[in-house]
Amino acid sequence: MDQRAVREATATPGGPDPAGARGHGHAPGREATDTRRRIPRTDTVLRDPRLAEAVHRLGSDAVKAAVRQAQGRAREGTVPPEGVADTALALLPPTAGGLRPVINATGVLLHTNLGRAPLSRTARRAVQEAAGPTDVELDLSTGARARRGRAALAALRTRVPSAGGVHVVNNGAAALVLVATALAAGREIVISRGEMVEIGDGFRLPDLLESTGARLREVGTTNRTHVADYADALGPRTGFVLKVHPSNFRVSGFTHAAATAELAALGVPVVVDIGSGLLSPHPLLPDEPDADSQLRADAALVTASGDKLLGGPQCGLLLGDDDLVRTVSRHPLARALRVDKLTLAALQATLTGPGTPTADALATDPELLRHRAERLASALSGDGVDVKAVPSDATVGGGGAPGVTLPSAALSLPEAYAGALRTGRTPVVGRLEGGRCLLDLRAVPAEDDERLAEAVRAVAER
Repeated sequence: MDQRAVREATATPGGPDPAGARGHGHAPGREATDTRRRIPRTDTVLRDPRLAEAVHRLGSDAVKAAVRQAQGRAREGTVPPEGVADTALALLPPTAGGLRPVINATGVLLHTNLGRAPLSRTARRAVQEAAGPTDVELDLSTGARARRGRAALAALRTRVPSAGGVHVVNNGAAALVLVATALAAGREIVISRGEMVEIGDGFRLPDLLESTGARLREVGTTNRTHVADYADALGPRTGFVLKVHPSNFRVSGFTHAAATAELAALGVPVVVDIGSGLLSPHPLLPDEPDADSQLRADAALVTASGDKLLGGPQCGLLLGDDDLVRTVSRHPLARALRVDKLTLAALQATLTGPGTPTADALATDPELLRHRAERLASALSGDGVDVKAVPSDATVGGGGAPGVTLPSAALSLPEAYAGALRTGRTPVVGRLEGGRCLLDLRAVPAEDDERLAEAVRAVAER
């Protein structure tokens, strides 16, 4: 019997067809191949209007990379071919800059990890306007070179009338380093032991100052330093006396610190690092030193940060005696520490424009915060969210007003919400307290209430 007859003889009527069975066994392979063939080409996906808009916003490289990643998932079978465009959109970064905007519901107004002071709308517009070619170092009327940032410096001098001269560098620590380098390299800086502080990320003030080539002459004790202690340490090698505001801690009890006016009477320059950037006294922060008051007490120079209580961009402010400011600003290191045009634009807008978000948050009526929290809690409870409005205590943060609490109100949610809110489409950063996730409203602008509510709803629906 030939092979064909054998096959026919072994075939069962109505049973499986060997050829059909063979075909059925290979069907998945054909189906997978057909699915892969249905995966749209890159140029086809990029014609999706949503992705075309993303190209203008994020750049073609970022969008193409997301499309290829989505196509790869489709080849693996984890994404259907018709879902490639949607998947690519979900994979795109929120911004071209890589930094994700967040809602600061921590109750810390100037949160260092969140970039400290949020800029005002006026300052944000100023940054956009300054992004192209500007007259940053050009006098348009004469065509000659002009002083860099002259308008911002004039605005700073106007805000602090007691300052004879002003200068701006890239952060507060840089302002102090520049002063120490220009006035005390190879000489001595006299400083109280109680003011040898550690600033953010483990940087210690003594290390920072000694890196300039200056020698620190420590006087007094950690809790009490008198003007006589400074006087005994002065000599021909003294560059200046440094007074540092211990902005991130408080020493209480049996304490004493020499006043700026007392130190100025010793006859050597007194440099005061106020840290938080308060330019004039604030009624809610009576113990926080400000630049104008320190200069009126005869401080030779004051250094401060621009991105704290001033509410502006990251920069270091240097104010005081005109001759000393000129000496410091002409030191070669000043060039390495100078700020760019975007910072100058944001600083000027902060100094001359309407109130900043920091000032608004500081002055917000606690009763208004309570009403906002109750309204949000009521709306979210109606959507089935485990939430309630609770009293809260906010703080200034950013090395400002240590020990000062600001009465506030918060939304109290289950603890598990904390991580989910941080990683949501609109990241919300709260704090954990008493086994609950608190979303403090003190630093949240009222116009962001609905965004906050939507972020909470999105977590509840997961």
